[in-house]
Amino acid sequence: QVQLVESGGGLVQTGGSLRLSCAASGRTFSSYTMGWFRQAPGKEREFVAASSWSGGSTYYADSVKGRFTISRDNAKNTVYLQMNSLKPEDTAVYYCAADATPFRRGNRLSADFGSWGQGTQVTVSS
Repeated sequence: QVQLVESGGGLVQTGGSLRLSCAASGRTFSSYTMGWFRQAPGKEREFVAASSWSGGSTYYADSVKGRFTISRDNAKNTVYLQMNSLKPEDTAVYYCAADATPFRRGNRLSADFGSWGQGTQVTVSS
């Protein structure tokens, strides 16, 4: 397993941008599929984006497609989520997660991912 620590959350106005980072520890980070999820108050945790081990394959939830970009730097053991054109409905705690199985397209379930960070709050004001 890997240990994950997110950072980069904060308060931003509608239309603004934020970049979240997720630092991983563990020698095998580059072999993991990495994902981002979010959970708004009173709602279930939902899938946001996922990246293959190389970063060459990615998949996004429809709600963020075209606005968010997942990327990774395996040399730095870090995965990023660039969030542009933010909306109030993007307000949530954002979590990064690691999955030891190969990347596959489609919305992913939380249960697919075995390692989780502690989350970082993103608040978008209207």
